[in-house]
Amino acid sequence: MRKVLELGGFVAAAVLIAFGVAAIALGVNGRSTVRDSLKAEQIVGTPDMTKAAIADEAMKAGLPASVNLPTANIAGKAIVNGQLARDFASYMRIHALEATGGLTYAQMPRYATADGKGTSDAEKALEGENGRPVDNPLRALWINETALSTALNTSYLAERIALFGIVVGIALLLSGIGFGILAVGGTLRDADPAFKPFGKKTPETAGTTPVPTA
Repeated sequence: MRKVLELGGFVAAAVLIAFGVAAIALGVNGRSTVRDSLKAEQIVGTPDMTKAAIADEAMKAGLPASVNLPTANIAGKAIVNGQLARDFASYMRIHALEATGGLTYAQMPRYATADGKGTSDAEKALEGENGRPVDNPLRALWINETALSTALNTSYLAERIALFGIVVGIALLLSGIGFGILAVGGTLRDADPAFKPFGKKTPETAGTTPVPTA
């Protein structure tokens, strides 16, 4: 039985080490893929992507104080990692709110009107060449912003997941090495275990003097 347990210790060590190495490799590869993809897009922070500049723009655009403004300074910086991508996406949202007057997609009217205010009534909307109501262009702008910012936020999420995979891989690797050390050191061959949850049983006759019989 102890031989089986000893072999099991070696097998467990090998499996944990293998999974640990694989997790680390996958994590490093995923992190590298995210960063390479961001670099390929050649994204650079615009001059107004600073805490002071965006606050000034938001005030001029009349955005309510309840809008959370980004604070990271990424003006002129190349967007090459997940954190920078997330910061860029937060600035994009403010730019979109400035263009829509602080309205989100759900708050904007569906169709365009001659006065630029928009309407959700198809009868009052501008008509296109095909005679159908013209969609509100600000809604299209919001859709584009959402698509791009979602992609950037996904890059941030993917990089964090890759980092988590690396951490888990390191933990598995260390656990496997620990199992291996215990197995090689012969811990499972020790006849007297170091941990005895139920104590050591002693015979009931131990410590008694035998009574002689005639």
